[in-house]
Amino acid sequence: MLKTILLVTLGLLLLAIAAVLLLAVRQPDTFRVQRSTLVAAPADRIFPLIADLRQMNSWNPFVKRDPQVKGSYSGPGAGPGATYVFEGKQAGSGSLRVTDTAVPTRVAMKLDMSSPMAAHNDVLFTLAPEGGATRVSWTMQGHSPFLGKVMGVVFNMDKMVGGAFEEGLAELKLRAEGA
Repeated sequence: MLKTILLVTLGLLLLAIAAVLLLAVRQPDTFRVQRSTLVAAPADRIFPLIADLRQMNSWNPFVKRDPQVKGSYSGPGAGPGATYVFEGKQAGSGSLRVTDTAVPTRVAMKLDMSSPMAAHNDVLFTLAPEGGATRVSWTMQGHSPFLGKVMGVVFNMDKMVGGAFEEGLAELKLRAEGA
């Protein structure tokens, strides 16, 4: 009797794993997460809070959530070439580098993660006038490795990452509007 229960349990576990793997295989090879907010400030006031990685990390939710993160800056203070290399328990390890800017409307970055899993994602901030305010959009996109696809079956990655983007944009809004 006990042997039958164990075999049935093992069979169900294997079936569940096979189902998750099958769903993962069917996931797209790329991902894209985007959130935006309206900030009651001109783009030229908001732009430095993004293009300068030191200022960005004062509101960046991925840095703020990990009090043990250690990081170092290199390159210019802001704009193309500005780089932040980090290592933390929650944030993982990697680097964020500003690759291109169009003052004051766009900041493009490259996020290269080495842990918890390797990833090479493109990050883009756009700032567009909207009425008397500025629409700030934060987008990240990249390749979805198989492990990422498996995680996407189990966790809603758009909701998790998008939630962090929403949190960060709310903090950016407070800083820009209070400046």
